[in-house]
Amino acid sequence: MSADEAIFVAVLLLRLGIPLLIPKFPLPAILAALVLDAGDQTIFEKYTDLNLDGYQGYDKALDVYYLTIAYLSTIRNWTDPFAFRAGQFLWYYRLTGVLLFEILGVRSLLIIFPNTFEYFFIAYEAVRLWWDPARLNKRQVIKTVAFIWIFIKLPQEWWIHIAQLDFTDFMKEDIFGVSVDTSWGDAIGENLWFVVLIAVVTVGLVLVGRNARKTLPPPDWSLSFDIDATLDRRSVTPPPEPAWQPVMSWYMFEKIALVAMVTTIFALVLPDNEVSARSVVVPVAFVIVVNSFVSTWLARRGRTWTSTVTEFCAMAGVNVAAAFVFIAFVRQSDSSINEGAAVFFVLLLTLIVTLYDRYHRSAPLATGPSLSQ
Repeated sequence: MSADEAIFVAVLLLRLGIPLLIPKFPLPAILAALVLDAGDQTIFEKYTDLNLDGYQGYDKALDVYYLTIAYLSTIRNWTDPFAFRAGQFLWYYRLTGVLLFEILGVRSLLIIFPNTFEYFFIAYEAVRLWWDPARLNKRQVIKTVAFIWIFIKLPQEWWIHIAQLDFTDFMKEDIFGVSVDTSWGDAIGENLWFVVLIAVVTVGLVLVGRNARKTLPPPDWSLSFDIDATLDRRSVTPPPEPAWQPVMSWYMFEKIALVAMVTTIFALVLPDNEVSARSVVVPVAFVIVVNSFVSTWLARRGRTWTSTVTEFCAMAGVNVAAAFVFIAFVRQSDSSINEGAAVFFVLLLTLIVTLYDRYHRSAPLATGPSLSQ
């Protein structure tokens, strides 16, 4: 393996592995995933000579992957029904927008359907560092969503998807008045007012933080990034695991909708694919129903999955076999598909389905006081 390939594999493994930490360490894991998502192409361009043609499609798919894990972690961890429903709405709203964009190619859809879910998730988990987020009442949750939507995500989505501006170029050319090739050190050295501005903003934030601390209630626990530690302190216990899950239910409908939408997005963004959204949804729904029948058949006979790994491996076998059948069908048609990528993302989707099932079976039930109390 060459040095370029080693760097690529290392970054890819990080992009696949870090999201798996989100259910247990929500805030640091999603921030790490966010930073890696922003910097992976820069790493490749600076330290490798790899041909990045087509990587943007994989990048989009991996974005959807880590945000899907974040949504699934809300099923596992969030104990307030209203906050969970707010996050659920924001997630599916954004997922719908991404799907419509990939089908229609209209960039304005991304500002109509902004990714408010991600920053709401970060804000909610930031509260959990010291307080039980179930303290947030409905009005506070709505205000948080509205603030993120209007003042953070709408400007950001416009900047990225409508204006399509590059932050580095904008700062150097329009703010600092230097060429793009100028180093950051020289650019800031020629604009010392920027250093003064940063100092003033920092002092202002410190003063605001001190004032906010006086109005906030005492912390519920010491700083903790491990969500299981805070849930243990609250003595939250999961409901008993059901003997089996009915195939025809809202639970099944959401699972089919979630996996079908994510799979369709994967199929549309991956390079060398020429499959339609309709040709993806039907086989995905079929595979999900088959998986559920298998799990239900085993559960009714008193057999349950002993671990997440066991369930993943068993379902992966079923789903990869189904993927090969689908690939064989595509080969007989006029369409084409990136077969290696298809199998790879079938494994990712199997992971999503496995986590969805496991977290639904052990979702915590609890209520908490309000921050206004």
